[in-house]
Amino acid sequence: MLHPETSTELAEIRKKAGRRRSIVFVAGNFNIVHPGHLRLLKFAADCGDYLVVGVTAETGYDWMLPAELRLEGVRAIGVVDHAFLLHDAAEDFIAALKPNVVVKGKEHEGADNPEKAVLDGYGGRLVFSSGEVAFSSLDLIKREFREFNPSSIVKPLDYPRRHRFDMAELKNVLAGFPKLRVLVIGDLIVDEYIACDPLGLSQEDPTIVVTPVLRELFVGGAGIVAGHAAGMGAQVSLLTVGGGDAMADFARERLASYNVDATILTDESRPTTTKQRFRAGNKTLLRVSHLKQHDVDADLQTRMLETIEHRLPTTDLVVFSDFNYGCLPSRLVEAIGQACRARGVPMVADSQSSSQVGDISRFTEMLLIKPTEREARLAMRDFDSGLVVLVEALREKARAKNVILTLAAEGLLVHAETGSAGTVVTDRLPAFNTAPKDAAGAGDSFFVCAALALAIGTDIWRSAYLASIAAACQVGRIGNIPVTARDIIRELDT
Repeated sequence: MLHPETSTELAEIRKKAGRRRSIVFVAGNFNIVHPGHLRLLKFAADCGDYLVVGVTAETGYDWMLPAELRLEGVRAIGVVDHAFLLHDAAEDFIAALKPNVVVKGKEHEGADNPEKAVLDGYGGRLVFSSGEVAFSSLDLIKREFREFNPSSIVKPLDYPRRHRFDMAELKNVLAGFPKLRVLVIGDLIVDEYIACDPLGLSQEDPTIVVTPVLRELFVGGAGIVAGHAAGMGAQVSLLTVGGGDAMADFARERLASYNVDATILTDESRPTTTKQRFRAGNKTLLRVSHLKQHDVDADLQTRMLETIEHRLPTTDLVVFSDFNYGCLPSRLVEAIGQACRARGVPMVADSQSSSQVGDISRFTEMLLIKPTEREARLAMRDFDSGLVVLVEALREKARAKNVILTLAAEGLLVHAETGSAGTVVTDRLPAFNTAPKDAAGAGDSFFVCAALALAIGTDIWRSAYLASIAAACQVGRIGNIPVTARDIIRELDT
């Protein structure tokens, strides 16, 4: 006779699995969940549509954890659809549920398996496998994409003392972001991360062989800039260009989930820019870019300018997010600049040059520009001067109010006019995250946070420090996910 709770579990499994879904059943103690369990359960999940796991309810003499904790550990595994405490013998429960497949570890293959007679009675299958050795826990990989380790963030204390502010003031700055209406203009990118398990070295040639285990898509480029701004509390709209393809549809859907009002104009002459990153062992093995870099045509430029002019009366800040893939030709940038200056709308700009080449100095009269050292040297054609000389020459050429020069692991230089006399001051901040997982997106989160802070009247020193915290949160996880005000506040409180 089955345990009284079993009938409830059976009813719930049948309801959720449905009649047309293939049910797979695994039973075990799961004392401490380890990689062997993860491999076995991943294999079992691949054997059908709905994975049910029975965690033995009895307490054994060598079991370290009570049943409830063992069950909680199994329920946290992403491939498991339903887990419960198994109070009956496994073969009795199988006879009642009649799963299509029962999976047991390879070590049981030569032993007595009472489940087999039950399965043979109704046509079920008994499969023995310990899972693929190459499998890495999908849950660990997914956690790597979404979670960051705040203990790796170290906030310098000398800088706040020099500029006379504390963490409470920075929280007040964040509180001002929701009143901002922000328009982001620039190149749309979709970032595709393919997590792989390394299998070894090819025997035919010196090539690393991997197998993909997880694919994650993220909105990047100007899209994630808009996402960061919305995550930090601002009211955000985005104007960009994409292809007439599935990646553009994905971006629209994801941006809507970020509360970004996105207008993605279709350019049939190009695909939506997509960057693939193949990763294994916390390292990027290869990057593949699917893109075309020609300027958008005159008709699209006209449509973009008309859209911008229509939105400027209700805009507090215009953000240029230029990746030099053709969305922001110089003629269009100049026309947007004239329209913004005529209405007194402040502008900020970031123009990235990695595999492509851009010129940050073409964005003139900005409240903030944020080049890397390489981008500044390319703009000035200066590969010899010291950093302070370089950044001052760039500030003068672009007629920028503030310049922040980012230096990757070395941190950044803040270079700005202060006071009515127009005195120019330079200060330095180190990188706050001592153990970054993925540098992609660090500059975007920093740029957005600093721009929002400046737009509500915060000085450059507080803006740069707050933005450094945002960037530290961003690089502590893999993939472009918007940094939120909550993320930053949590770090300010530690």
